[in-house]
Amino acid sequence: MRNLSAVTQFILLGIPNTEGLETMLFVLFLSFYIFTLMGNLLILLAIISSTRLHTPMYFFLCKLSIFDIFFPSVSSPKMLFYLSGNSRAISYAGCVCQLFFYHFLGCTECFLYTVMAYDRFVAICYPLRYSIIMSHRICAILASGTSFFGCIQATFLTTLTFQLPYCGPNEVDYYFCDIPVMLKLACADTSALEMVGFISVGLMPLSCFLLILTSYSFIVCAILQIRSAEGRRRAFSTCSAHLTAILLFYMPVVLIYLRPTPSPWLDATVQVLNNLVTPMLNPLIYSLRNKEVKSSLWKFLHNPDFLPEQL
Repeated sequence: MRNLSAVTQFILLGIPNTEGLETMLFVLFLSFYIFTLMGNLLILLAIISSTRLHTPMYFFLCKLSIFDIFFPSVSSPKMLFYLSGNSRAISYAGCVCQLFFYHFLGCTECFLYTVMAYDRFVAICYPLRYSIIMSHRICAILASGTSFFGCIQATFLTTLTFQLPYCGPNEVDYYFCDIPVMLKLACADTSALEMVGFISVGLMPLSCFLLILTSYSFIVCAILQIRSAEGRRRAFSTCSAHLTAILLFYMPVVLIYLRPTPSPWLDATVQVLNNLVTPMLNPLIYSLRNKEVKSSLWKFLHNPDFLPEQL
């Protein structure tokens, strides 16, 4: 990627209208970050340690936990660093990396939720063929595909943003480098690129959401045909956790990237929820609604030798 800019570093101004609240925000965000890392790590270890959970659904949940560990790690460490009184400067290359990995991890999660919806569709609509359709090979291809297409999308958006010249203002009115705030600093007309970026950022989540909606339309129809009340309850319970996580993921995307008139303070608030709170809540959503995960987690926490025995 060719750097046409005279700017060698940017200054992150942080969340708008929060001057004087640095200490409180540092404690709050550090708590969120620690709980996010611990919660997802526990889910990850619980799934790995229990052979009963070595199924496609938990394989994808395992990957989601890994990405929920890395996703907040793109912006949180730097944010905590300057909230503790250190420098707010970030290098040009560091800014590029932040934007790339933020969208790579975010896009990959978006594709992953779509794959997880497809997995539930096959499990409920075609239970007898589930193990054949969702074989180890297919799961590996689907999991690799989410990362591959996430990388392509992130590369496109990053190239689109940093092909512009940055030759003067270097104060980023945000707490990390993201597309809308970076385009404001460019020394060129960005109207055409804003439209392309808007379509790209909007089209990909919308396509995934429509596929998820299609999967769950078939799932609901299949569940309603189950005769036993217990069978319907178990099927709805399995899917409700996934639907809750999907809503928590997609609502911030719509509010941040698809509104015609951006609001810096609202965007930053929603972005913090998306970066820290949603990854923190995912382990609670999936564990509290899932008896198998709770059981495995309980055994792992109360038996130090449980993991080595299983591995």
